[in-house]
Amino acid sequence: MAKTPIFSLFQTISFLLVIQSPFATSHPLNPLPIILSVTDFGASGDGLSYDTTAIQSTIDACPDGRPCRVTFPAPGKYLTATVFLKSGVVLNVEPGATVLGGTRLEDYPEDSSRWYVILAENASNVGIEGGGAVDGQAGKFVVREDPRKNVMVSWNQTGACSGDECRPRLIGFVDCNHVRVSNISLNHPAYWCLHMVRSNNIRIEDVGIYGDFNIPNNDGIDIDDSNNTIINRCHIDTGDDAICPKSSTSPVYNLTATNSWIRTKSSAIKLGSASWFDFKHFVFDNITIVDSHRGLAFQIRDGGNVSDIVFSNINISTRYYDPLWWGRAEPIYVTTCPRSATSKEGSISNILFINITANAENGIFLSGSKRGLLRNLRFINMNVTYRRFTSYEGGLWDYRPGCQELVKHNTAGMMMEHIDGLEVNNVEMRWSNEQEQLDQWNNPLEFRPSTVNNVSFIHFNSGFYTNSKSSS
Repeated sequence: MAKTPIFSLFQTISFLLVIQSPFATSHPLNPLPIILSVTDFGASGDGLSYDTTAIQSTIDACPDGRPCRVTFPAPGKYLTATVFLKSGVVLNVEPGATVLGGTRLEDYPEDSSRWYVILAENASNVGIEGGGAVDGQAGKFVVREDPRKNVMVSWNQTGACSGDECRPRLIGFVDCNHVRVSNISLNHPAYWCLHMVRSNNIRIEDVGIYGDFNIPNNDGIDIDDSNNTIINRCHIDTGDDAICPKSSTSPVYNLTATNSWIRTKSSAIKLGSASWFDFKHFVFDNITIVDSHRGLAFQIRDGGNVSDIVFSNINISTRYYDPLWWGRAEPIYVTTCPRSATSKEGSISNILFINITANAENGIFLSGSKRGLLRNLRFINMNVTYRRFTSYEGGLWDYRPGCQELVKHNTAGMMMEHIDGLEVNNVEMRWSNEQEQLDQWNNPLEFRPSTVNNVSFIHFNSGFYTNSKSSS
């Protein structure tokens, strides 16, 4: 197997970090921004009466071609229907101020694709900042609380959209350039939280995302057909996928996410499942993943190809949650298979996992498909500890969405199929020596030789650890 030297991969990381920074922040020299306050245009900030007209009037009063800061003074809760940003406008939500999203169907445009509390379309040099919060009031969209997964409002009965996830997202930047979201809390999204669509040169920094842990589809950050993105120093605690690149209409490239903390009942980092086009040149570094249903995930289902992805210096802990949520506590999950009988099979190649520590209730799952192989995967300097502590059922391979769905199968430390090129170097797997724990597992490695080829194990160790109870 041809191997890419480690030094060249780190040169790639350095190149991406250096090149993306100007992409995400560069803009023509601008004069000092004009500062306008929504209260000067009639906003009450009482959290009860709608301030939509005042907020939109403030935005519209910003002169074209000049940078403009639209300020939400503190204290105040500014209830609003959808408001629309334009080029040059940055919302400045002061510490102690909150923008509240409306909860009525009439608060949003007729077209459900534009259902956002804050929406920028075809704009440049736009953003949100200030130290305050934007709140989607997700609790008001709960029809019935369910300890497994809440049942949510769906406005599909109105004919506005189809499916059972018809409710508004929190913030959207659609066909935008030079986007900056920084120093802001995004709370209680009813659906996706921060959505970048066909946008370019994006910086998301010092953002806290706090979603209800029992609400489905309240993704943290969705990078949809968007390029040259930096995510840095973010704290994401939500029910559904935390950082989620998608390729629905075009490729996604040059994404860097660093120095962040994640907890989710789904995947902490997930490529897909919308994957009709390619993903390329991603770097994820210095990230902590806590109590999540799945750690690092590739869910390629629509024929797009993935290549040149680096995960480094990542600490992962995964656990089982109810199987209604996709995921089976895999710390690393790399899969490609057709969503349906008419879907194409994409490939995944040149993926590096280096300096990874994981504590998990399930093993690493690596699954290509017959015409969509996993190629040249590298696991270097890893320490993985396996221990069961919840009572949820194990012994399942999770291919959702589509493919084979949930399949009963032996559970192992690393489960592999349809791979051509795998290097495992300086990797240690550790297991509890308690009989009850051992009964939960099968072999350290599980694969069919006929589907897994060109495999190299160097300095690989699998052994017991002694837990604190037995050692005291």
